Amino acid sequence: MNLQQVKQRFGIIGNSPGLNRALEVAIQVAPTDISVLVTGESGTGKEIIPQVIHHLSSRKHGEYIAVNCGAIPEGTIDSELFGHEKGSFTGAHGSRQGYFEVADGGTIFLDEVAELPMQTQVRLLRVLETGEFMRVGSSKVFKTNVRVVAATNENMQKAIASGKFRDDLFYRLNTVPISLPPLRGRQEDIHLLFRKFANDFADKYRMPAVKLDDHAVQVLNSYSWPGNIRQLKNVVEQISVIETQRDIDGPTLAVYLPAETEKVPAILGSENSADNYSERELMYKFLFDMKKDLTELKKLVVEIVKQGSNISLDADQSAVMSRLYQEVGPEITSSRILPPVSNEGPSINYPEETEDHFYESHEEVEESLSLEDREKELIKKALEKHKGKRKYAAAELGISERTLYRKIKEYNLTD
Repeated sequence: MNLQQVKQRFGIIGNSPGLNRALEVAIQVAPTDISVLVTGESGTGKEIIPQVIHHLSSRKHGEYIAVNCGAIPEGTIDSELFGHEKGSFTGAHGSRQGYFEVADGGTIFLDEVAELPMQTQVRLLRVLETGEFMRVGSSKVFKTNVRVVAATNENMQKAIASGKFRDDLFYRLNTVPISLPPLRGRQEDIHLLFRKFANDFADKYRMPAVKLDDHAVQVLNSYSWPGNIRQLKNVVEQISVIETQRDIDGPTLAVYLPAETEKVPAILGSENSADNYSERELMYKFLFDMKKDLTELKKLVVEIVKQGSNISLDADQSAVMSRLYQEVGPEITSSRILPPVSNEGPSINYPEETEDHFYESHEEVEESLSLEDREKELIKKALEKHKGKRKYAAAELGISERTLYRKIKEYNLTD
């Protein structure tokens, strides 16, 4: 079956080089039993590739099962994939076959494979290497002959580097990689897809199909489509249902396109160093920088009190004052302690005040700057606050319950 026949059979619209290349690789690899990993942004249509591979293979008469790994709770995913025995856990009132047993001789599509728990990754690796698995709560080894096609929208190298995904499983799944381009990389296909969806919704809602004028086509092609094909389809459906006019111009189309947000540039040094910083680490860095500025401010205020009404600031002190004025705001910095900073000169005049008015002696306590210690302390406090209930502690910390469980084990904490 050639490329054009595959597109017609599976309803694939588009002629961009990236799409054609992905389909050509899928057609070539289909007759084999090689594992395939499909990558691409969310909404690019990754689920069509395993269907093409299955229906063009010798397994086409066997079962085809699609599994969304991110939608199954961690506690039950092993049971879903590999089955369980009666009494193996609470609620297991009978034995159950898993997907790998049901799909013997067929194909399993593992969508969002990067969301698999580490324990499940070990089981999956064994199935891929030996075809063997055990049900949950059983010691009996079962055999299966299943073709696995996986997909993810994550950067797998980053997931491996962060310890979220096993490198040996990645290389086993990634025997043949297939990458689907984002919609913004398929300029020539965007209008074709719009017309296809417009005709589909015209049939569905029994109304004439919407059409775009030349200006609207320019607006359509110039938009970045962060949600890719899924977003385009939703936009076409909205326009088809809401608009009474069937001819759509540029301004009308623009109303249905969310404003494009500007990407924030990297804050830290090199690209590699920025990649290694989590949001929490960035927050800690900001707090530590603020603490440093406040320490400088304390020293400056004491020096002002000791030396009298006039003082000249050096370059670093002027920078601190300027930054505080911008970040804290004129309401505070215009007070008696922090007057507004002028770019015309660093000299500041103060009314005479006693030292006691400004400063009270205190003991400086050196705090640990270890991010690991801070994170451990926050987890302890959250667990204590919610009396060991991980669900509420995770919500308090702004992380998933799975991540909290991993951190508790990592730091050897007891809740």
